[in-house]
Amino acid sequence: MKASAVWLLGVVLVPCMALAQAPAANLNTITSVQVNGGTVTISGSKKANFTTFTMTDPPRLVIDIAEAVFNGVPEETQVGNGTVTGIRTASYGSDDSAIARVLIGFEREVETDIQATDSQLVIKVVGGAGQAVAQAAPTQPAAQPATDGSAAEAAARAEADRQAQEKAAAEAAARAEADRQAQEKAAAEATARAQQDADAERQRQQEAESRAVAQREEEQRAAQAAADDRKRQEAEAQASAKAAADERKRQEEEARAAAEAAADERRATAQAAADEKKRQQEDARAAAKTAAEEKRAAAQAAKEEAAEARRQREEEARAERERRQQERVAMAQPRERREVSSGGSSEVSSRRKTMTLVGFQQQGGVSRVFIRTNEPVRYSVSETGNAVVLELENSRIDLSNNTRPLDTSYFNSPVTRVDADAEGRNVRVTVQLRQQAPVQAQQDGNVISLDFQRTAR
Repeated sequence: MKASAVWLLGVVLVPCMALAQAPAANLNTITSVQVNGGTVTISGSKKANFTTFTMTDPPRLVIDIAEAVFNGVPEETQVGNGTVTGIRTASYGSDDSAIARVLIGFEREVETDIQATDSQLVIKVVGGAGQAVAQAAPTQPAAQPATDGSAAEAAARAEADRQAQEKAAAEAAARAEADRQAQEKAAAEATARAQQDADAERQRQQEAESRAVAQREEEQRAAQAAADDRKRQEAEAQASAKAAADERKRQEEEARAAAEAAADERRATAQAAADEKKRQQEDARAAAKTAAEEKRAAAQAAKEEAAEARRQREEEARAERERRQQERVAMAQPRERREVSSGGSSEVSSRRKTMTLVGFQQQGGVSRVFIRTNEPVRYSVSETGNAVVLELENSRIDLSNNTRPLDTSYFNSPVTRVDADAEGRNVRVTVQLRQQAPVQAQQDGNVISLDFQRTAR
């Protein structure tokens, strides 16, 4: 019976599926299955999560521990201690679906009590675990000499023993046949469950492979999208860098052009300042020369005036009469502009001229207002009331200092004030008089002179 039970254990647990799983970090690792009388202790790395079911012919208890694998536990352990016939172990599934199965064979139908602790699963047989002893036919005593009536009794007992043995043999054969059929049924059920488990495992693997393929395709699409986006960003960055370089080049060119223009302007300003300084120096020398000439002229005039003092006193009355006569004539004439004269060389260039100086001199018998230009210019002279206007055609005033009025009212002269200003493309020089006086205009090179006849005081 023990041999048949061990054979049945091997068929039920399908040795082809009972490969020990390598311990995993997240699984319950079963390290030992120990038998002590009617107590079986299963030790693992964590508290067992298990299910059980029983089988008969022969009696067995099956324990399936979820998410567990064996490590160092033999597949088969023969016990035969009168209560437990043997232990078989097998593993199913993989990873989180791994199942560690422990099958315990018993000598007879028993009740069990299962207790789970932090790392152990203890299975105890309820009601003790006495040693089972096979019942055998009693040993026949040695034949005794037949006595009266004893031979018949002995024969009857022998016949009864034979019949009992034949009945026991028939019963044993019937049990053996029943055991064989139960073993075949259990083997078929175990094979079917193993096939179902294998099919389920293949389906899970196929689903896992399908998910892995889909994930790889998604990762490839994401990688391609990332590569395309990176390529687009690189192209945009290159375009931005080129635009920035072009803008920087343009700004540098503009800065160089501005620097060159500023340098040219500084050079022009410096040259103009140098020219102005030179002109001012020339004007200063001319003014000094003019002042010296005026001083000499004034001295000469003083001498002439001293010589002519008596003559002037003699002519004073006559001059006064003439002056009054001129005033009456002036009052009688209309106060409109009257052109006195015009002049200028016919060879005057078309370039615009520049008035560079307005001056006043006292000469013998006349008061002179002179105007200097940078080259000969066309001009006209006209009278308006007690004013004489000199217009320089196609001319301008280069310095604002030349627009300041000349106050000559302190001199013994008919001229009281000289003003110069620009009007359009011409320059107008206005000479204010105390009263109307004859004027004579002439041009000598770059200088135009207006001479006014002085009268005696």
